Amino acid sequence: MLTDFPNALLSRSPSCEHYSRVDRNPADPFTAAMRLPFMLAITLLFSGCAGSRSSQSHVSSGGGAEGTNVSNKRLVVTPDTSLVGKVARVNVAGRFVVLNFPIGRMPLLEQRLNLYRHGLKVGEVRIAGPQDDDNIVADLLTGDAEVGDQARTK
Repeated sequence: MLTDFPNALLSRSPSCEHYSRVDRNPADPFTAAMRLPFMLAITLLFSGCAGSRSSQSHVSSGGGAEGTNVSNKRLVVTPDTSLVGKVARVNVAGRFVVLNFPIGRMPLLEQRLNLYRHGLKVGEVRIAGPQDDDNIVADLLTGDAEVGDQARTK
């Protein structure tokens, strides 16, 4: 009797018709009914990725001859290597500023830089030294300076 115990749980009991087997038949109609929507979803997903490519040539709008193919031109991107620092401190009486630069990018002594505030030039400085880590002192030659101004090469 003990060996019949698992089989008794998996089969229908004649006294209880509402119980069903634990493991369903692999040929269940639910999986067949779900196959069609699943295949349609996959087909739609991949059909969007494999759209047709137009073989028309692109017409440039900037002075080129009509029918020129813009894709033949190579775009060259160069990194911005200009030296940019920020005004960290200002001494109005002594007419000098302390500039802060990114680590590893310091200006040379006696180098001249322009000061910009909100994109407008407001002054000019000359690097005088001394340097402490990423800070360096510069003399204010023309204009004025405020904390937060940008110091850039000409």
